[in-house]
Amino acid sequence: MGPSTVNAYSPSQVTEMISRAGVHKGRMHPLKVFLSSVSAGCLLSFAAASCLTANTSPWLQENAPGPARLLGAIVFPYGLVLIILTGADLCTGTFMYTTVAVLHRRLSTWRMLLHWFITFWGNLAGSLFMVAIIFGYGGVFSTDPYKAEVIAFTTKKQATPDFHMIFLRAIGCNWLVCLGCFFAMQARDLTSKIVGMWWPIFAFVSLGFDHVVANMFFIPMGIWVGNPSISVGLYIWKGIIPALIGNILGGALFCGAYYWYMYLYEQQAPLIDGVPYEEHDDVEKAIGHEHVENASRLGRNKLREENGSSSLEQEARAIRETGA
Repeated sequence: MGPSTVNAYSPSQVTEMISRAGVHKGRMHPLKVFLSSVSAGCLLSFAAASCLTANTSPWLQENAPGPARLLGAIVFPYGLVLIILTGADLCTGTFMYTTVAVLHRRLSTWRMLLHWFITFWGNLAGSLFMVAIIFGYGGVFSTDPYKAEVIAFTTKKQATPDFHMIFLRAIGCNWLVCLGCFFAMQARDLTSKIVGMWWPIFAFVSLGFDHVVANMFFIPMGIWVGNPSISVGLYIWKGIIPALIGNILGGALFCGAYYWYMYLYEQQAPLIDGVPYEEHDDVEKAIGHEHVENASRLGRNKLREENGSSSLEQEARAIRETGA
């Protein structure tokens, strides 16, 4: 009987893949990043709306709130499945991807922050589009019992908890979301990817944690149907700020920094399907004196290592090879 094999990437390989994905995301054209994040906001809104519909059972809410919450938790994960499989950009996932790339010295901090900024506003734009056009004017939650469920759900989500509660729940939330992204990348086949994503998302929804992009649909939807206990100011103060900060910590620190330190720090980057990371991709292809100088330095070092020569003609050729 031959040795058993595991049809999945190792944790160190997954962390390397996350680093490469972070570089790719951080170097995307800003317009593509924005459109991709708008798409992610729309796709997650479908799942959030399905979660509200699944929760709409007055008898269960009154007599069995635990099973009622589990129904929504079973449904909601398909939102992340849609996002991952279509390659859309969710800001909460990119908190992990780009952090690993920056710590791995493959992406600059300003590119990471720019990507965070664009994906956040793109997710918000997509979510608000769905709230107003598809579900608002579409009248999906305009009548009871669905309207009553939206009001009750958003009140418990936004008006009742304190600021610090939402912040701490948001840390746990994106910790689980990024684990879902980690498992999706670890799997080699489609079925395993879906199963790997499903359970961490099921966990965060069943626990009532706060996801800043999900809140971009839930809370504005509550405002749209006329929840008297929620205002735009309250949503910004308690629905965006603590959830965003907590999600950043959960994704960037508890997942991104942790896995980078465990599997990439002071270690040789593992091969992915036999393919190494191309070192010349580390040069930032952006206009600016700093990037040109970095590219020139990399070119000269490469030249000295290979030929031991420093002629101007050879240096110029090496610089061109680095993509400066």
